[in-house]
Amino acid sequence: MRSCSKSRFALFFGNRGFFPPKLIEQARKEIQGVLNKLGHETLIMDAGATRYGAVSNKEDARKYANFLKENSGKYDGVILSLPNFGDESSAVESLREAGVPILIQAYPDEMAKMSPEFRRDSFCGKFSVMDVFYQYGIKFTALKPHVVNPQSKAFSENVEHFDRVCRVTGGFKNMVVGAVGSRTTAFKTVRVDELSLQQNGITMEVIDLTEVFARMKTIDVSCKAYKDKSKALKNYTTWDGVPTESFDKLVRLGTVLDTLFEEWNLDAMGFRCWIELQRQLNISACVLLSEMNDRLMPVACEVDVANAVAQYALYRASGRPTACLDWNNNYGDDSDKCILFHCGSTAQSLMRGMGKVVDHSMLQHDPQVGPNCSFGCNEGRIAAFPFGFASMTTRNGKLEFYLGNGKFTEDPIPSEFFGCAGVAEISRLEDVLRFIGKNGHRHHVSVTPGERVIEPLYESLHDYLGYNVTLPQTAIKS
Repeated sequence: MRSCSKSRFALFFGNRGFFPPKLIEQARKEIQGVLNKLGHETLIMDAGATRYGAVSNKEDARKYANFLKENSGKYDGVILSLPNFGDESSAVESLREAGVPILIQAYPDEMAKMSPEFRRDSFCGKFSVMDVFYQYGIKFTALKPHVVNPQSKAFSENVEHFDRVCRVTGGFKNMVVGAVGSRTTAFKTVRVDELSLQQNGITMEVIDLTEVFARMKTIDVSCKAYKDKSKALKNYTTWDGVPTESFDKLVRLGTVLDTLFEEWNLDAMGFRCWIELQRQLNISACVLLSEMNDRLMPVACEVDVANAVAQYALYRASGRPTACLDWNNNYGDDSDKCILFHCGSTAQSLMRGMGKVVDHSMLQHDPQVGPNCSFGCNEGRIAAFPFGFASMTTRNGKLEFYLGNGKFTEDPIPSEFFGCAGVAEISRLEDVLRFIGKNGHRHHVSVTPGERVIEPLYESLHDYLGYNVTLPQTAIKS
């Protein structure tokens, strides 16, 4: 299984020369120790490189900038700590070429320690740093509270937020998304502009299904890749009633998709899941996409490359599996609930229990397919959990996202309802749906578990990466 490891931070300590040195000494030990306890590796300039290992003048700034250059690629973000007021000009010179997100943290003063040997004035100094960063166009993160003790819960939450920002921002550097098969003819709603993706730093690689089918035929059932995939799929879900021939073809297809992910060094994939698979191979790929999503390899069905990108963004923010779902059904008369659904590509870990692989109930009635010709849908129900949602489209050379929060509930869905579905409760759902329709977004939406995902995702996509992002639930627009 892939993982989304915690960010490594380079540490910067600002200083004004007339403040007591023990404030810097304390901060260097404290910040590094807290971050290490939170599971983050750190890079810190040697204490002897400058006065107290902090930056307070132009010469210090040159040394710190060189420190970052020497460690290029080894850090995901910078935490700029202000144990005292700090020197804003040297902070700019140190970090203007950092190329990663920057979190500005300022120490609070203690009311009982306001004499010159203890007083910090970081409350004021943080404004000066932010002001000059703004003047120079240096992007930065500033969170509440304005000043924060590194030992506090608030600081830990700020680090968690910043970690997510760094993971998303770094993950979009040289991102590669695969498109396996051409867009499904009937679904113009999943159109995507490849040039817009490229101009925004995302490379799209394309392979035809004929190549996939040819590779499937050449796989030796005695090879390790086939055996490993067969074992993984058998243990993944329930296969009662699935023909042996269908299972064999799914193992072959799954082996090929894993190979393509590795060959192309993909971050995400959109896959053409019908109707050739059903007509020519008598299978549906849903369970394979489900299993890949569970291994943190974001895959969207129906060649929805844009939602594959959205899934990847959500995965980078949450570190959890994602799912691409249809905005599918109203839930009675409840204006804040709907049914989100797909045929069976939802990760097993997001479901209430073990799924069951079945023939595609809808395609059984398609005159081009018929019964017993589309085994592979992993049917079940989505578990109850809070989630963040996102979707993306390309327009006029830009990437346009919308983001929001919701939760899957325990509300029942009729037993005859096909596929994998869940009842989603989303505040201001009608406003969200109207926004989607009025602004040309697709019928798919991507989700990932978590309550603290969307705010850092918005900051990364909008503030650092410069994409157009809307939060329709709160009417915040880019």
